[in-house]
Amino acid sequence: MRMAALFTAMITLTMSSLALPASWSLHVADRDGLPELKADGVPAFTTSFAWWDAQWKWAEQQTQFAVQAPFRYAISGRIPALDIQLSGRALRSADQELSWDLGLAAGSARPHAIGGGLSFVFDLPAFGKRLGEPELLPGNAGWRWGRKDPCRVEVRFDPPLAAVYFEHGRKNEIRAWFWKDGIREGAMRQRMVINAGDGVAVGPTDTERFGLDDPATWPSDMFDANTAPVDLSFLNESERPAGKHGFVRARGDALVFEDGTPARFWGTNLTAYALFGTAKEEVVRQARRLSELGFNLVRLHHHDSPWVRPNVFGNGGSDTRTLDPAMLGKLDWWIKCLEEQGIYVWLDLHTLRALKSGDDIDGFDELAKGRAEVDLRGYNYVNADIRNAMARFDAEYLTHRNSYTALAYKDDPAIVALSITNENDLTHHFGNALLPDKNVPQHGARYLRESDAFARAHGLDRERTWRSWEPGPSKLFLNDLEYRFDAEMISGLRSLGVRAPIVTTNAWGAAPLSSLPALAAGDLIDAHAYGGPGELERSPLLAPNLVHWIAAAHVPGKPLSVSEWNVEPASAADRHAMPLYIAAAARHQGWNAMMQFAYTQTPPERARAGANWQTFDDPAMIAMLPAAALLYRQGHVREATTTYALTLTKSQFFDRAVSPTNSAAIRTAAELGKLVVAPPAARELPWLRPADPPVGSMPIRDPDQSLLDADAGAARSDTGELRHDWRQGTYTIETPRTQAALGWIGGRRIELADTVIAIETPSASVAIQSVDGTPLRQSNKILISMAARSVVQPGRRASYRSEPVRGTLELRAPGGLALVSTQPGSARPARAALRYQDGAYVIDLHRPHDSLLLLQR
Repeated sequence: MRMAALFTAMITLTMSSLALPASWSLHVADRDGLPELKADGVPAFTTSFAWWDAQWKWAEQQTQFAVQAPFRYAISGRIPALDIQLSGRALRSADQELSWDLGLAAGSARPHAIGGGLSFVFDLPAFGKRLGEPELLPGNAGWRWGRKDPCRVEVRFDPPLAAVYFEHGRKNEIRAWFWKDGIREGAMRQRMVINAGDGVAVGPTDTERFGLDDPATWPSDMFDANTAPVDLSFLNESERPAGKHGFVRARGDALVFEDGTPARFWGTNLTAYALFGTAKEEVVRQARRLSELGFNLVRLHHHDSPWVRPNVFGNGGSDTRTLDPAMLGKLDWWIKCLEEQGIYVWLDLHTLRALKSGDDIDGFDELAKGRAEVDLRGYNYVNADIRNAMARFDAEYLTHRNSYTALAYKDDPAIVALSITNENDLTHHFGNALLPDKNVPQHGARYLRESDAFARAHGLDRERTWRSWEPGPSKLFLNDLEYRFDAEMISGLRSLGVRAPIVTTNAWGAAPLSSLPALAAGDLIDAHAYGGPGELERSPLLAPNLVHWIAAAHVPGKPLSVSEWNVEPASAADRHAMPLYIAAAARHQGWNAMMQFAYTQTPPERARAGANWQTFDDPAMIAMLPAAALLYRQGHVREATTTYALTLTKSQFFDRAVSPTNSAAIRTAAELGKLVVAPPAARELPWLRPADPPVGSMPIRDPDQSLLDADAGAARSDTGELRHDWRQGTYTIETPRTQAALGWIGGRRIELADTVIAIETPSASVAIQSVDGTPLRQSNKILISMAARSVVQPGRRASYRSEPVRGTLELRAPGGLALVSTQPGSARPARAALRYQDGAYVIDLHRPHDSLLLLQR
């Protein structure tokens, strides 16, 4: 017999008028239909469902959320492991009120399940100074935040819940349990009401903000995956074949070719199955298309990863000692075809190679723990056999002679850089793999011996030196251990005759500044950065976006490359804004090589629309990547006139985990001028010889110092060309050759020097650019690029549908230009309406039109 119970919860958030210098919004999150509070694009608290079966086994909730009408939502879900069904609705029930009516039904009793309910997570680093720590209300009635502050938040449940408590006693997460210590069979109803004070806008979901158009009405397959929507291959004309200027060299913080030609690279990644499964004729076609899109660099990645079959080792076996000649031939063909198009190549030496029993690695069994393969990351720093296995691979790989170019990889000047190991640092990530509690006694003992020796040699606290997760002496030790491995690997590569610049590993995954010294062993510093939806809305006063993470890796005297940048998930609705945003920031900051991740990891002829890390067929990205290439490679944005040098003491640098997460100086300086981070000298690291900050740079000695006013809602670059308005969620570029507006530009009239961008589509990117090298107002060839949302429409053959960009554009330019399609070889007139009056073109974008247009004679 099923038992029913009525459970009513009321959550009341009482907020009086907010005095914080930010724009606050309470809304329903699209993720799972629960409340979220944001200030200037940064979540102050988020809410999620959280469920556990017996023995704390996570029970995944499958949630569907839909917007039925403005401020009316439907929620449904299943927790299969617990036999629970969820359904309900949410709506804005008053001007300052959101309410939920939910039903939960447990199909069977689960007496041994832990239970579940809601998890509230607070961003205390960003908001705790103002609101303090959350407090629990008595009797499991709820919680409040900022009791004495006008911005207080109070959550109440009526009747009280089974439990409300701080997870592990930490004040940044509260768990509110519907069921605890078992789940009873039956049903319960839950009503939630959230009231907001006058200082908080009860806002729409992101889905509503983007618009409720039916994507089925949008045009599909706007671009052909075999050709580019515009031909920028002229940018590579002087480079064909790649390598003609000699090897690339690092000269200070710049890259130059041997003949003195400056080197700068706009690139992407080819990965995994695409490397080994793409047909030869398709490789030729895609190499040409990459050139037409404006790329002049491609990184070959996941060549050795065990999930890729075949990979560079072939189809598997008991060891990874031998490279497969047929698979090397596949890489040879890609390299040859790319070079013919003027595209340079970046080679990773190690990505995710999995060692096997036949590799004869000392201590293999303790690392494998019964598995057939071992991820070597972290262990390579204390295991000589692993280091030697990597060195043997490097020698075989780099001395391999390309069967089409007749050059060994090490002797090919078109191979512009080598990376020793991908995302494999000790200083923040993989030092933890060697700790005593990781059940790798042999490797752990080696780690502790190294730690003890370092502590004795430098008079450091022995106990603090091995504790890799803590700032302080451990960061000095880990940098030294990582550096010694890198120095040995670099020496081996140079002894092979390698002349290309070498990267050790990457600044990635929220690593603090204390990870930078070991990276400086290489010829350049490489960074990886991934953002998410709403990057342009995140206030640098409160939290970082992906540009700030990249900027934090820029060391004086070293070129900076970024071998991976993107946003995730790949379906982020505003991803169209990222190519131009990244390109503009990179030119302003003086970064040297930018690589989007990734063009494709599947052979293009077999790829399905919407696959993760696949850009080649994504209209939202493909429409804007050529504009980004043009801006970056032709230098449409000027380099910053001001350099800010974050110059910290040794104690600040190593004894505190300074990063963009907690450093206002990093975030705000990167909005205004060029940022460099100068690691300090340390007697424990005699090999660390920091370069002096650039002459005339402005030192910043307090990582908490903000260079923006506390109430700032926007920032303009020191050159005046770039403006980031996080309150509006927009970014504008205003230079003589590129004028663009990105983000939430709908409903605004954006007047730039020679253009007016008046778009109705809520979120879009529009760029108007000179192609012939002259200022826009004098140009006889102008590229217009536009993009908004693109979504995958499922079916027998999945395809993209793309939201049209609607509105009008005005542009001052010479008379007599015609609007035409950009498709290579096409001279058909564009479908958008054009008229010329008073020295300006007016382009009407209300009727169907291409995403890329040309104004030309």
